[in-house]
Amino acid sequence: MIQARHISKSFRDNKVLDDVSVTFEKGRTNLIIGRSGSGKTVLMKCLVGLLSVDEGEIAYDERVISQLTFSEMKTIRQEIGMLFQGGALFDSMTVEENVMFPLTMFSGLGNSEKLDRANFCLQRVNLVNTNHLYPSEISGGMKKRVAIARAIAVNPRYLFCDEPNSGLDPQTANVIDNLISEITREYDITTVINTHDMNSVLEIGDKIAFLHKGKLWWEGDRDQILHSPNPELNAFVYSTELTRRLR
Repeated sequence: MIQARHISKSFRDNKVLDDVSVTFEKGRTNLIIGRSGSGKTVLMKCLVGLLSVDEGEIAYDERVISQLTFSEMKTIRQEIGMLFQGGALFDSMTVEENVMFPLTMFSGLGNSEKLDRANFCLQRVNLVNTNHLYPSEISGGMKKRVAIARAIAVNPRYLFCDEPNSGLDPQTANVIDNLISEITREYDITTVINTHDMNSVLEIGDKIAFLHKGKLWWEGDRDQILHSPNPELNAFVYSTELTRRLR
C-alpha cells in the first residue's frame, strides 16, 4: 500500500498538486487519470521520489519517505518496478540483457541465477526464443512485454506504469492491460498506472483517482465511473468515442 497524505507541490507560482490525499491499494490496479495539466504526472513523480513534496507526506506501507535515511530509501527503491512510457529499453542490449539489467544493479545473484530469473520473467510475459534479439528487431507490443519482464525481475512490491499503452493498437493495448492486471494479482503488488486511456480504465480500473486542476476530484472503480454525478469527471470520461458509445 502507498499513501499520499495531504500532499501539495508547486513550481514557482503554479500549484500543480493541491492537498491531495489518496491511497493506492495492494493487489489492485490503481489508476491515475485526468486531463493534460491536471497533475497526474507530477503526482507519480512525487510518489516514486523523483520530486519532493512541498507539504504532506508519502508512505510506503507506513514508511514515510521524507523521514527515511539514505539506506532505508535505497531499500524502497529496490522494491519498485518501473514500466516507462515507450518501454525505455536499452537499444544496445539484447532482450535478455535488458531484463537482467536490474538484477545486475540491485541483486547479488550470480550470472546463472540472473539468467534463470530473466528466462522465468520472459516466459511469464509470453516471450520465448527472444533472448538474443535486440529491441529494433521486435514489435512495439513485444517491447512493452520485455519492459514488463524487466520491471518484475526484482520481485517488486510496488509497480509504477507510465502510460503503458502509449503508441499501441487497441488489441495489443488490451493484452498489456490484462498482463499488468494478472501480474498485480499473482504477485500481490501495489500497482499504480498513469493513463489517459479510457479502455484501460474500464478494463482494469480496480481503483481510479481522477485529478482535476491539481485536486483529487473523484475516487471510485470501473463500475462506478460511468454513473458518477461529478460533472468534471463526466466531461472527461464521455469525451472519448468508446464511452460515448457505451452511454
